[in-house]
Amino acid sequence: MVGPARLPVIIRLLDREYGRQEWEPRFPPIDELVFTILSQNTTDVNAGRSLESLKARMPAWEDVAGARVADIADAIRPGGLADTKARYIQEALAGILAGQGSLDLAFLSGMADREAIAWLTRFRGIGVKTASCVLLFSLGRPVMPVDTHVYRVNKRLDFISEGVSRDDAHGLMTAITPAEDVYSFHVNTVTHGRRVCRARNPRCDTCVISALCPSEVFE
Repeated sequence: MVGPARLPVIIRLLDREYGRQEWEPRFPPIDELVFTILSQNTTDVNAGRSLESLKARMPAWEDVAGARVADIADAIRPGGLADTKARYIQEALAGILAGQGSLDLAFLSGMADREAIAWLTRFRGIGVKTASCVLLFSLGRPVMPVDTHVYRVNKRLDFISEGVSRDDAHGLMTAITPAEDVYSFHVNTVTHGRRVCRARNPRCDTCVISALCPSEVFE
């Protein structure tokens, strides 16, 4: 079995290994946006701590939108790259508030996926992955965020060809993944990338999808 025809089988095998992941909102959209910015170049655990610290210091997002960047950076420093992330967060929240009159991103539900991604990525520090996370995790839209694990696993599976950028891979993976499987496939692929299909020393001998992987003998 070759090409995208393998994908439904791979999805089922990953579901069997890690469980079928059923969507439920992780955060409200604006919280998801901030959390995903905070998660850049760090772990979800560190991002979560930074989010809690920021909300403890500034309980309302409107406070963050009007805050000094230095004060935001102090609140999120444990997550790393605090000065850069603070600037991105403040600029995005201030821009959304100025343009929409509120920080409620529910209006994105009325946009097509590409339109919503284009709207979010107008802001500095918000790339396609961050925008896709907001749509998938908060709004339940069938949009595939491509992080380092999703990119690596699907390159090895040959769903993402050499030369395809990570930004372009979002649209590619969204297009070939059945809408009803996007959430579970994303979450399980991240888990698989962390536990088995690692960047170094992938554990092909324990991989449940090795028989369908062109890179199975990976040395």
